[in-house]
Amino acid sequence: MEDFIGANIVWLALAALLVVTVFLGVRVVPQSEKYVVERFGRLQSVLGPGLNLIVPFIDTVAHRISILERQLPSSRQDAITADNVLVQVETSVFYRIIEPEKTVYRIRDVDGAIAATVAGIVRAEIGTMELDEVQSNRSRVIARISESLANVVDDWGIEVTRAEILDVNLDEATRAAMLQQLNAERARRAQVTEAEGKKRAVELAADAELYAAEQVAKARRIQADAEAYATRVVAEAIRENGLEAAQYQVALKQVEALASVAQGPGKQTIILPADAVAAFGDAFKLLRGR
Repeated sequence: MEDFIGANIVWLALAALLVVTVFLGVRVVPQSEKYVVERFGRLQSVLGPGLNLIVPFIDTVAHRISILERQLPSSRQDAITADNVLVQVETSVFYRIIEPEKTVYRIRDVDGAIAATVAGIVRAEIGTMELDEVQSNRSRVIARISESLANVVDDWGIEVTRAEILDVNLDEATRAAMLQQLNAERARRAQVTEAEGKKRAVELAADAELYAAEQVAKARRIQADAEAYATRVVAEAIRENGLEAAQYQVALKQVEALASVAQGPGKQTIILPADAVAAFGDAFKLLRGR
């Protein structure tokens, strides 16, 4: 065995060198990473996912960069609004590295650089807005952060995928003042609602009275039309039949009045003047004649 090794040591050394060369020259890059290759300390290439070949003993993988989306740790920045209110804004940024060669050689602390840039953008943007606008228009601040970051981090080979404002905090004095203002606004709205309700009730009552008056007027008009029609019929009967028709109508009304008086409670005895009795007699005669 020793004789075999001694006789073939050169070939064994060459085989070992070949294995080491292949091992050093072949690089399998995962889908979620990119490799930055240097040659004698200088950028040579960037290896993408899959099987890659490099020059053994000359090229080296200097950096292994994850290209997965990252979340910048949440940070809080103090800012003063245009109406001089101190607020504390909590932000969060999501980004990913798309050009590792820029990230490696142009910036040392990516997270720190992005956090500092976000803080400056937030302070500058909120300084142009009033407190109510900051509370109600966060989308404007978020859009401004994303736009400004995109212009800055492009030189670092980074893409900002999303920026969020998680919270806007106020100091206790401002919070108490806002709560007092909110309660006053709620009380005002309640009073306005109550006043509008009373106004509506008055309007409905007036409409009801107007409707009732219209119905009464309509009923009176119908009754007047009926009486006019009855008068017209009587007048035509008198014109056609002479005085007898008029006497007949008078006699009929007298009999009806007498019957109505007799039907009243406690009216079994009725005292009438003599001329009224004579008039009733004439009415009965007319009725019999009819």
